[in-house]
Amino acid sequence: MSGKRRYFGTDGVRGVVGEDLTEELVERLGRAFALWSGGVPVLVGRDTRASGPELERALARGLASGGADVTLGGVLPTPAVALLAEGASAVVSASHNPPEYNGVKLFGPGGAKLTDAEEEAIEARLDASPCAGAGAVQEAPGLADRYVVEIARRFGAPLGGLHLAVDCANGAMSGVAPAALHWLGADVTPLANEPDGTNINAGCGATDLSLLRDTVRGGSFDLGVAFDGDGDRLLAVDAAGNEVDGDQILAVLALHLRVDLVAVTSMTNLGFHHLMAEHGIRVVTTDVGDRYVLEALRREGGLLGGEQSGHIVWLDGQTTGDGLVAAILLSRAVVESGATLGELAAVMPRLPQAKVNVRVFSKTVPQALLDEVEEVNRGLAGRGRVLVRPSGTEPVIRILAEAESEEDASNLCGRIAQLALEKLG
Repeated sequence: MSGKRRYFGTDGVRGVVGEDLTEELVERLGRAFALWSGGVPVLVGRDTRASGPELERALARGLASGGADVTLGGVLPTPAVALLAEGASAVVSASHNPPEYNGVKLFGPGGAKLTDAEEEAIEARLDASPCAGAGAVQEAPGLADRYVVEIARRFGAPLGGLHLAVDCANGAMSGVAPAALHWLGADVTPLANEPDGTNINAGCGATDLSLLRDTVRGGSFDLGVAFDGDGDRLLAVDAAGNEVDGDQILAVLALHLRVDLVAVTSMTNLGFHHLMAEHGIRVVTTDVGDRYVLEALRREGGLLGGEQSGHIVWLDGQTTGDGLVAAILLSRAVVESGATLGELAAVMPRLPQAKVNVRVFSKTVPQALLDEVEEVNRGLAGRGRVLVRPSGTEPVIRILAEAESEEDASNLCGRIAQLALEKLG
């Protein structure tokens, strides 16, 4: 990842509203994006955070001052905005982050995520003056319904007889995901689908599966699915309430869709790599971030990719990661295979992992720490691994340890976390 960007992280610009993320910054960002893109029309959506409407207006002012005509779509999942835009698009959202955060995600024409170099070019225009001819701003109601129709048409198949619990994270999927899955014939029990501006991702959704897990265990469900706040991530639980993470979902889909290539990130469990090797499926590994997965798929001519965190990308009909598409494809795999989700997910052996976040003031990982991690990985000789990386969305260093037993993974993670504290202290 480039070190030249000041504001952009792994997925857009994010921060605590009023502190790291202000209306003034969002307006400047909108103007810079419009100037960089040559004033192409921009569709703007947002998630359900209380800060969304004001930041949406600030973004629209900036885009228009840069010469772009702006269409405001209101509350829409991020993948809906990317799919429906005729030109470029932008989303006011902090994705899976807590309610006090917000952010801006930007997409080029065709729903393409921006490269590091493109984000650097946009940041270079943050102090630019407004252009001579301002663009117009208009509202476009009804886009959420259009998204439901498009997704059902492109990816749908009969889901009759399937009982689903659907956790919408009180986010942008609240008004669309249960409707789409019900339309395809599933018996849907919606959860966390009453956003009030302050409850997005709060005790629900892909960042906290406790609500979904308890609901599924207490009912007669075939499976449960959970989105994050802006709807580009999906995690699941099987009929017993056991978590099915992004690696397992990707494994199920890779086998069901019979792909010959899949793109993943460095966080992906080693068990996934072993399973793909058994089936002759080539795996391309990228840096952490779904946009790097997208870049790899387009470069290699692949269709399927994703992350352990639940970003699932299927490019046969969509332009970016889409939690609703992933939920439909996963549900189809259960219905069309005749197996339970637990049985499908069990084919992927998972090495135990331990993770910890070390809060820091600077997200630069010291070279001395990287050298020690490299030495530890050499000593593991393929029996496990350690990964240390800065978060792209929060002021933390993320540590992942993978080993043959939970105890070994936990001890390894704790050892590296202590090293990180010493080096960063």
